[in-house]
Amino acid sequence: MKLNQHAKLSIAPMMDWTDRHCRYLHRLMSQHCLLYTEMVTAPAVLHGDRDRLLQFDQREQPVALQLGGSDPAQLTQAARIAADFGYAEVNLNCGCPSDRVQSGSFGAVLMEDPAHVARCCATMLDAVDIPVTVKCRIGVDDQNPPDILPDFIAQVSTAGVHRFSIHARKAWLQGLSPKENRDIPPLDYDLVLAMKALFPYLHLSVNGGITSLDMAVDFLRKGLDGVMIGRAAYHSPADILLDADDRIFGHPRSNSAEDIVRLMLPYIDAHLSAGGRLHQVTRHMLGLFQGRPGARNWRRYLSEHAHAEGAGVEVVEAALGQITARAA
Repeated sequence: MKLNQHAKLSIAPMMDWTDRHCRYLHRLMSQHCLLYTEMVTAPAVLHGDRDRLLQFDQREQPVALQLGGSDPAQLTQAARIAADFGYAEVNLNCGCPSDRVQSGSFGAVLMEDPAHVARCCATMLDAVDIPVTVKCRIGVDDQNPPDILPDFIAQVSTAGVHRFSIHARKAWLQGLSPKENRDIPPLDYDLVLAMKALFPYLHLSVNGGITSLDMAVDFLRKGLDGVMIGRAAYHSPADILLDADDRIFGHPRSNSAEDIVRLMLPYIDAHLSAGGRLHQVTRHMLGLFQGRPGARNWRRYLSEHAHAEGAGVEVVEAALGQITARAA
């Protein structure tokens, strides 16, 4: 399956959430959706602990690295490193509104300079044989999205970018916190759909406020090429991912949420054997049974016991017992 086909459904890059443990869990639930790392800045890739930042389990594939940055030379070096690590794609962040990102002149502020984004992407594309994609907003601050978004996409696609994930909200760089920027600016899905009509030859995914597979299927039926889901896939992963391969990709579902927990046990055991802590993995599993009888007990048991010194897979098995006991 080509990467663009995997991108029919993708899980958004989310800081502090979509680490390698989270991605491994998500991959067990969907064999076909495209997974993204947390954003990693290009300087961190160049000068930081690369193994800690970039190492991943090949069973997570296809997985894309999201980069933050605005210096073409740094981004190009980071893209080469990403390709060497085996990532299937490099994605440039043009949507994050945090103060730290603004002070580094990257993230959503790049929406104000599409020519520079095009230059950055062109240099990366010249350096690697994997796709370079862009995640953006529909605009920032006082920009008029129907005017600036087509220009942004046109300029950046001319550089060779063929896939965009569009968060269907403005980012307010002044006056709203990053958290508020995820909820307060109104969603404009119609504008994203209009971009598909303007750019039928590009692969466009919609992001922002998508809470169910039903919504994802509806956007695909309306003609968009892909749907990127964020918080809903993290907080209620089974609701989004267990049926994704069937409904989005045409491959029947084979595992239940209980099965996923059992499939995680060898991975958890290997992580613990390598010196890791149980809670580093199980914090991503708290929402597995969201909405089901016993879900609160599952969350409480893991939350209370996974941080204990020496906690092992027996904690997860005992937590699972909170679910199976209710089912019986």
